[in-house]
Amino acid sequence: MSAAESEKSKVELIKEASVGLRGSIKAELADSTTDHVADETTKLLKFHGTYQQDDRDLRKSRRKEGLDKAYSFMVRNRIPGGKITAAQFLGELDIADELGNGTIRITTRQSIQLHGVVKNNLWGVIHRINEIRLSTQSACGDVTRNVCCCPAPLRQNGLRDQLQQLADEIADHVRPKTKAYQEIWIKDLETGVSEQVAGPTEPEPDPIYGKAYLPRKFKIALALCDDNCIDIYDNDLGLLGVTEGDKLIGFNILPGGGMGTTPSKANCFPALAKRLTFVKTEHLLPIITAIILVQRDHGNRADRSQARMKYLIHNLGLPAFKAKVEEYLSEAEAICGVPDGTLPRPLPEPHPADVTGHDDHMGWHEQGDGKLFLGLPIENGRVKDDGDLRLKTAFRVLFNGHVSNARLTAQQNVLLCDIEPSQRGEIEKILAEHGVVTVEKISNARRFSFACPALPTCGLAVTESERALPSVIDDVEAELSELGLADEQFTIRMTGCPNGCARPYNADVGLVGRSVDGKTGEGRYTIFLGGSLLGTRMAAIYKDQVSRSAIVTTLRPLFIHFKENRTPGECFGDFCDRIGVEALAEVADAVTDTVVGEAS
Repeated sequence: MSAAESEKSKVELIKEASVGLRGSIKAELADSTTDHVADETTKLLKFHGTYQQDDRDLRKSRRKEGLDKAYSFMVRNRIPGGKITAAQFLGELDIADELGNGTIRITTRQSIQLHGVVKNNLWGVIHRINEIRLSTQSACGDVTRNVCCCPAPLRQNGLRDQLQQLADEIADHVRPKTKAYQEIWIKDLETGVSEQVAGPTEPEPDPIYGKAYLPRKFKIALALCDDNCIDIYDNDLGLLGVTEGDKLIGFNILPGGGMGTTPSKANCFPALAKRLTFVKTEHLLPIITAIILVQRDHGNRADRSQARMKYLIHNLGLPAFKAKVEEYLSEAEAICGVPDGTLPRPLPEPHPADVTGHDDHMGWHEQGDGKLFLGLPIENGRVKDDGDLRLKTAFRVLFNGHVSNARLTAQQNVLLCDIEPSQRGEIEKILAEHGVVTVEKISNARRFSFACPALPTCGLAVTESERALPSVIDDVEAELSELGLADEQFTIRMTGCPNGCARPYNADVGLVGRSVDGKTGEGRYTIFLGGSLLGTRMAAIYKDQVSRSAIVTTLRPLFIHFKENRTPGECFGDFCDRIGVEALAEVADAVTDTVVGEAS
């Protein structure tokens, strides 16, 4: 191994040797003697939209029986802006029923995940996803992931339609040029001619990604200032639309966000994006390309824990990073097919406009074109039938002739779109018949909460998340109701590990899995406080290693203090930020001591 190669992580060498992400994927899929693939292949399969996992609930029992892990795959769709037709949604449900675990999960990036896919079904799942005109390409891996965008079909001024169109254009522009995906998973859907032929010996040229793609995943999102429903500051590259009246005049470019961290490493941290520059709408693709090129060539390829763009910006400083972007503008303009010098040098300062509002788009809304849409809350994004809640069956009924299309939200919810006003009563009846609650029938605590999947499928999970949060919210609801705070709006987000998939680090209340009690098996969490619904402020660590059963009792003194000492109109996250976590801890201790004294 050369000195240069020794400075690269193992994953970098796997990518470079993969011949455009092909590796031995086809050969391993064809091997029916094993139920899993080799580690190197798992690294490449991520670029194709799938992770190898195992059922961690079964690990101990299988080990006792002398059995290997119960392997399966998670398959993730790439759905720019969360746009999905009725036929596609039904297709996802069919695939999950026939080849998965019978559920689908709406993600925090407006996509769909299927779980429990065994190796022998993996090709069929991804192939069928393409048959319904969706894709899994680049849903995972060290490339640009699903491009997020405000999903609301509000058509009064056309702004959100413009955002959705731009999301599609960006997604197409940043898709890898390799034909490996088509070779492995797809045949010609019109002619039936198979493309399962021998691949090339050299990768196709890719002017954006090169031979080794990016050092780590890269996330892009678009939003408007008055509606940051997709947490734009959490992305590697946020594109914040600036408007004058009903006209979209351009975008503030916000690079360097990212939620993942490793608490044991002092140089790892979550971060919000920085305000870099302002560009006209027609210049979006060149500036996006230039920023990706900087990350491609200067991101850390030796240490994956330091490979996200937030660390590059932190180490260089924003002025030096901006200078690097300017250096790459000519190359980016050439890639985009626009004249050299199209973008100004130096890049201008950002526009003063910034995030001012948030809307989760739940409930009934007029679209502005004579039709309605209904925002439907889906607890933790899981679509399934469970007792009286027959959500999956309800969607089957709705998408068979009643609703033509939907949008997926970054809060793991669904917007049912293009509904005739005359259909409202009928749709409400269908939902009621299947036990599906609308937003008016759930608490604000539940409405603004969500969790990552965590156990039993995620290999990184330390504690429970999706399976734990509903009961935590039950207890939070009771406390808030008793204190007269049930109408308060604030975010509660839980993750089973520090990687932050549910964006806990800028929530009003973030619950991050840290460890498991060796005696009781109960999960312990770090409690973060002081973020906000707007998503523009980082939370701070309030308490570490809090057992799951003690989360709400830990929060209760803070709710009391909030009720008694808030300023008019102040929300819980703003209150926690104003007071500060150290002062909050002192107040909580005092309240606890008072309660104990009264009880004795």
